[in-house]
Amino acid sequence: MADSWMYSSTSNSNGNSGVPTGESPAAFSASALANSPADSKHVQPRVRRRNRLITSCLECRRRKLKCDKTAPCANCVRFKRDCLYLASSSDPGNQQRLADMKEKMGVLERNLEREVANKNAKAHFGGVHITRTASTEASHTHVDANEEEELGEDEEDLEPTPLAALDNVYEDNNDDELMDLGVQMGKMRISERVGGWIRPKLVDELNDTLKDVMGGKSRWSTSPLTVEHREPPKPTPKIQASPKSYIGPGPDYIAPASSFFFPGTNMNTSLIDYLPSRTAADQLVSQYFMAVHYMCRAVHRPTFEAQYALFWGQIATGNEPAPSIQAVMFAAMFSAAVSMHETQATQRFGTSRSALIDSLRSGTEMALAKANFLRTTRVDVMQAFVMYLIPLIRAEVSRAHSALVGTAIRLAECMGLHRDGSHYSMSPVEVHVRRLVWHQLCFLDMRTCEATGPRPQIRPGDYDTRFPLNVDDSDLLAEQSPVGDMPYWTDATLMRIRCEAVELRRSLWFDMVQIDRKKKSLTSVVVKVQKTWNNMTQKYFAMMNESVPFHVLARHILTLGLQGCFLQVLHRYLFSTSQRMPDRLRQILIEAGLTQMENAIALETNAELAPWAWYRGAFNQYHSALMLMVEVYAYPMRKDAAKIWKCLDYIFDIPPHLSPKQKAELVITDLRDRMEVYHQMRKLRATTQMEERIGSISKSSLQHKAEDTVPLSQDAETLNSYTAMPPANFSPPPPVTNDSTGSGSRNPSVARNADVTMLMEDIDWAEWDRYFPIEQNSGELNVENFDFDNFNGGLSGPPLDPILPT
Repeated sequence: MADSWMYSSTSNSNGNSGVPTGESPAAFSASALANSPADSKHVQPRVRRRNRLITSCLECRRRKLKCDKTAPCANCVRFKRDCLYLASSSDPGNQQRLADMKEKMGVLERNLEREVANKNAKAHFGGVHITRTASTEASHTHVDANEEEELGEDEEDLEPTPLAALDNVYEDNNDDELMDLGVQMGKMRISERVGGWIRPKLVDELNDTLKDVMGGKSRWSTSPLTVEHREPPKPTPKIQASPKSYIGPGPDYIAPASSFFFPGTNMNTSLIDYLPSRTAADQLVSQYFMAVHYMCRAVHRPTFEAQYALFWGQIATGNEPAPSIQAVMFAAMFSAAVSMHETQATQRFGTSRSALIDSLRSGTEMALAKANFLRTTRVDVMQAFVMYLIPLIRAEVSRAHSALVGTAIRLAECMGLHRDGSHYSMSPVEVHVRRLVWHQLCFLDMRTCEATGPRPQIRPGDYDTRFPLNVDDSDLLAEQSPVGDMPYWTDATLMRIRCEAVELRRSLWFDMVQIDRKKKSLTSVVVKVQKTWNNMTQKYFAMMNESVPFHVLARHILTLGLQGCFLQVLHRYLFSTSQRMPDRLRQILIEAGLTQMENAIALETNAELAPWAWYRGAFNQYHSALMLMVEVYAYPMRKDAAKIWKCLDYIFDIPPHLSPKQKAELVITDLRDRMEVYHQMRKLRATTQMEERIGSISKSSLQHKAEDTVPLSQDAETLNSYTAMPPANFSPPPPVTNDSTGSGSRNPSVARNADVTMLMEDIDWAEWDRYFPIEQNSGELNVENFDFDNFNGGLSGPPLDPILPT
């Protein structure tokens, strides 16, 4: 079994070998190992008040003498002291006030100790070192804190990483011709914005993690003899590629033209220049309803079919259809062309898919320009504009797309789409279409915010447009139109699922800003996500039939959307500045990332879901793969390591003959090098506050490897030779002792008590247990009795050295 090394049965590992003893919570390393359990051996346990009745006199109690409890007592008579007793009080209010006063004194003492420790803090050696700032107010958020919430003292120390920012600034002399899509790494597209937050020091974060693991600060070893095992093998496997191959746009990227946004130079084109034949148009519309309509619903199908018949009827009589109808028809056909495979386009239309897409895109832009979409108040023109944006904004999103979405939102608000149509005595179909268009804009707003930033343009409370009703299209044409949702699967169920998920993600974005400003508690926000997950799965899973492919698709989309919410809230705390993330939160983060990856891969690889796989990039960009890659690299004993590696092998196309450790180093170093090239081209600036908090940053490795740079003409040969090269001199780590802090749990053993006591101070566990029962969320992350003695690298292929036995 390829991953049998993860399930051996011996002793646990210990991870405190390479950790300096002089470090304090004030210093923060960007490494995944910087705040490991081994770094917190001397944490004082939290004081628990017993509130017992005091019967000794004050003088004996002060001197810790045995009091005989007489009045006066023997000790006070002997030493001629005033014998005083505390008055007994049965008032629970007084007792509570006394307990509160003691708690506040304890908090004050701990804060003073922390302040003293911060002043004498020593930075971690190696990597990126961060010191905490005195102010707890979030900077550069530009979001008003309108609601306040009582914060528990327990959450004050759990802070998000300071290496994530909302806003980004670039130098003036950067290359405007460079695409702002980021870099491609396997199936993952990543830019300077990871999970919606700017990471200007991502290269240094990856360097820090690599140095810590190779330097022995991980769980790999504790023995003094580990130096030879910490040395990376020479030569290490590498993936050499030209920057053009990973910085340029991929096959899913569709750039909008500026001519329809600024018309006047090319207004001589007409409908006939782009219109396909009636037979081809019928096939495109059929493809639209099969692959696009149910996935990205933006029209009322009976109304659209009537408009389609009118469109061709007017053409048959020699009349040009209205520009608004032209725009809707071309937008639908354009979306259909994007959803096709290359073979489908060639067989049906006798042309390449790219040529078909380019022709219909130009036709859609021509129709929108003729419809005066920048100043119109017609809903159908805005409907066509949104239908045009849907296939553009998927996996690869540039600022051009973000600018178009921002324009669409402002135009929609100017024509009142952010107000529900039921307030204006509109017909059920009109109300339904307005809701569809608005909530598609809400999704596009969140998608462009995550990809290019800086924040959602649509804010909670700025609109009252309701969700589309969970009804069939035919129900809206009935004499008695429905006024509520149907309790079964309908035409609009998937769209309703998407709307609710986007609504949650939008509210969470602003909740995170409130958390940073200490206006909300982290517990309340995570519980909010869990409540929504419970409600939506209970409501919608009951409507689904596993034998229906479209229902399977809906299950994957629901899971991707809501599990991504856990990642959205918690991923910044994985590298907390003050203390290690509690293992019960870490468990939720790992499980959410793994679940999201598994569902994204199933959506991409399941043959039954192939008609809808074209839109998969809009739901997931595999950013969680980077987080889990670093996690299993730093902590190879994780319970879910086998499942995680199965997903990572698919996402990053890793050579199968490498061990897990080598796979991780191959991907992390290659991603670091690619991001370093991209950052130097983009010339991204970090804030002075972030720079001041960095203790020491190693010089860019790019400046020191000019002699190792491979010419672009040799890229193909180098790639083949490096990836096929068996790693030499690799050996398993030496044996370790069994006093590991391993993983935290809510009921830790004595050996782990100091570490876990600190972790339990960060979250309101009483509230937590109501929604995350300890049976499912115990915080046990690792394989029990993980054995490093028998660690063999987890090879999934033949032995690296042919001489060695299998």
